[in-house]
Amino acid sequence: MTVAQAVVEFLSKQYTVDTIGGSEYRERLIPGTFGIFGHGNVAGVGQALKQYQQLDPAIMPYYQGRNEQAQAHQAVGYARHTRRRQTFAISTSIGPGSSNLLTGAALATTNRLPVLLLPSDTFATRAADPVLQQLELPYAYDITVNDAFRPLSKFFDRVSRPEQLFSAFHHGLRVLTDPAETGAVTISLPQDVQAEALDVPEEFLAEREWRIRRPEADDDDIRRAAEAIRAAKRPLIIAGGGVLYAFANEELAKFAELTGIPVGNTQAGVGVLPWDHQFSLGAIGSTGTTAANAIAAEADLIIGIGTRYEDFTTASRTAFQNPDVKFVNINVAAIDAYKHGTVLPIVADARKALVKLNQALGGYRVGADLEQKIADEKKRWDGIVDEAFDTRHTPLPAQNEIIGATNRAMDEQDVVICAAGSLPGDLHKMWRVRDPFGYHVEYAYSCMGYEIPGGLGVKRAALAEAVAGGKDRDVVVMVGDGSYLMMHTELVTAVAERIKLIVVLIQNHGYASIGSLSESLGSQRFGTQYRVLDKEQHSFDAGENLPIDLALNAESLGAKVIRIEPGEKVIAELEQAIRDAKAAPEETGPIVIHVESDPLLDAPSSESWWDVPVSQVSELESTQQAYQTYTDHKNRQRKLLG
Repeated sequence: MTVAQAVVEFLSKQYTVDTIGGSEYRERLIPGTFGIFGHGNVAGVGQALKQYQQLDPAIMPYYQGRNEQAQAHQAVGYARHTRRRQTFAISTSIGPGSSNLLTGAALATTNRLPVLLLPSDTFATRAADPVLQQLELPYAYDITVNDAFRPLSKFFDRVSRPEQLFSAFHHGLRVLTDPAETGAVTISLPQDVQAEALDVPEEFLAEREWRIRRPEADDDDIRRAAEAIRAAKRPLIIAGGGVLYAFANEELAKFAELTGIPVGNTQAGVGVLPWDHQFSLGAIGSTGTTAANAIAAEADLIIGIGTRYEDFTTASRTAFQNPDVKFVNINVAAIDAYKHGTVLPIVADARKALVKLNQALGGYRVGADLEQKIADEKKRWDGIVDEAFDTRHTPLPAQNEIIGATNRAMDEQDVVICAAGSLPGDLHKMWRVRDPFGYHVEYAYSCMGYEIPGGLGVKRAALAEAVAGGKDRDVVVMVGDGSYLMMHTELVTAVAERIKLIVVLIQNHGYASIGSLSESLGSQRFGTQYRVLDKEQHSFDAGENLPIDLALNAESLGAKVIRIEPGEKVIAELEQAIRDAKAAPEETGPIVIHVESDPLLDAPSSESWWDVPVSQVSELESTQQAYQTYTDHKNRQRKLLG
């Protein structure tokens, strides 16, 4: 068989096996392959997929896409919803087809989510040299576009000879299924090698299981951590995505309820507890709640569980102001367990570590004063969100109102999707989540354009979940006009497959998030508005709004569109539109709900900070003032080594 045929059949036989609390799960690791074909892969992987489709379509289902980067985003969304047990393979042609995947690779690796990338490469034999789209470097003729994947991938290999196929894919899938090391796995396939024939051992094509490793916590590490927790007066848990990937949310709830230790969550950790849980403080850090940030400021012990401590989580290292603050870090990845110089790292599966901690901390509970402050701060923040959701601005609503309306219209098991702009921060602090699968905001890379393809990937996983007897979930994408314009073409994919993806498209005529940030940094919203060019000043800042109609654009791609017109009934009509979309049959395909907002109406303050440097010297008075504010915040920044 050819190398490409061997790859396709091999991938069809790979399974992940996972054991959670005595229950075992066995699922197909690669349920399908995405591909856009060009001269680099049409006769290799393309031919193999077609051949197996004719033999049996279930061997390796093929899925189209409109952009290679978007295909990677679909795979990442699928992997997130399946808790890293499954992902897709993606085949591309050489040159631009391959390099279009680079952003997707970076996003997957940054988010610690698995995706299998199979970019084609130039001739290994160099029989035709240089070929169309080949990158030529005079100092290193063996470098191709695909070498750019090396720093973006957790595993990279190039199959330059057919015999290298076996080790490349065994090692690649080892990394793909490793909770501590997963991310983008890139195996470069030269276009001539794909079509070469070789004798393939039957063992390579036999079914193979990849057991997800969930390491136990060391008993001595647990003992020392328990001692530190018992000695703390104001401990705080920061729960990240690792809690969800370890299926540890129930054990975390038990831990909080037994000890009274409150829980703040990162973007990836939204859903570890229901929003109204007694000990849930909600989001923490730069886009956090005032409740979480108030408790964090006084905390003397931070228990990080499954978090990589991104700068938004630590408010650029200003969130923790107690001079004696220490860190206990529980993480399956050593790089995260050792962060902030902690002397109390626990390199282990989050659930297994929490089980042991719950046993070791019997009888321990925080003081009544901390419990009272938790209740007071939660009540204060809930009142702030209620006001933000219920205030009515006309004729254009605030984004807060749109979030509130969407939250109310969705069922608790539904999933909200977002990635970039001002929406992720506002969702992080205000979204009232009740289901551990109900929130998916890609914020490790915060990639504009992720929302629609990522949401489509989540929807694919949700449909498979329902078929397997799980919950019936609608998936609602919230996206601004700036991010929509980056990558809206996967609406066509949803149309082609009649997948009902609900998209709430918020039109505010520019980049609202960076506009607000620019203003706070003294740069006066420069270059962040969609305006007609003022040729005399060469400025896009003061002209008329661009005469674009994104609702018409979505309609032209085949999506069903609901327009919400500005006025006093915007929020009521938006809620009804979402409910109508949810009630529509699945074969309706994608439904886009278009609503305009006022970009100058901000969300409630987190009473926190994010470090974005301000020019030290400037002729702009606005920048001079911003620099003084920046200096004040900078003085609160700490090294956090302990």
